[in-house]
Amino acid sequence: MQGESLGFIFLNAAVVNNFVLALFLGICPFLGVSAKKETAWNMGLATLFVMLVSSVSAYGINWLLTELDLMFLRLICYIAVIASAVQLVEMFIKKFSPSLFRSLGIFLPLITTNCAILGLALFQTAKEYDFLQSVVYALGAGVGFTLALLLMSGLREKLELAEVPAVSQGAAMSLMLAGLLSLAFMGFAGLGGSHG
Repeated sequence: MQGESLGFIFLNAAVVNNFVLALFLGICPFLGVSAKKETAWNMGLATLFVMLVSSVSAYGINWLLTELDLMFLRLICYIAVIASAVQLVEMFIKKFSPSLFRSLGIFLPLITTNCAILGLALFQTAKEYDFLQSVVYALGAGVGFTLALLLMSGLREKLELAEVPAVSQGAAMSLMLAGLLSLAFMGFAGLGGSHG
């Protein structure tokens, strides 16, 4: 999609087609790590980094496999790169911030299976983005993912101070909040215009 501006690509990935709230990808960390703002912020940054590495790698892999006429290997190569990037992030966080490593818990290695990251690689390939467009798309998707986590964590922290009926506490309240956030973001759907 050569006609799309970089600003449009960024806003489309971050807001209009937010991976979590509009495309419903990456729901596991969205619900699991959004109880506290600090944890949500750190998970968002880790995911953003993995998205950037995956996007750049996916662009290179796609180019190489297209040149060699081996496109059928695309998916397995994307998965290997994503798993490697997550291992790098996990080792870095464990070394430099053990408390953050403990607070993210199982959700840090689960970035490997986060469908938002694989979706990013597949979407940018399907849209035939060039290198710069791919990087901007990854930045937008990562910022949108972080934004969704921060919005959810802010709402959940505020609700800790409110009197909530017993029937809607815990997971039920989290799912209702996620639904309301998703509805709010669906209001941006028409902003894409003819770019769809």
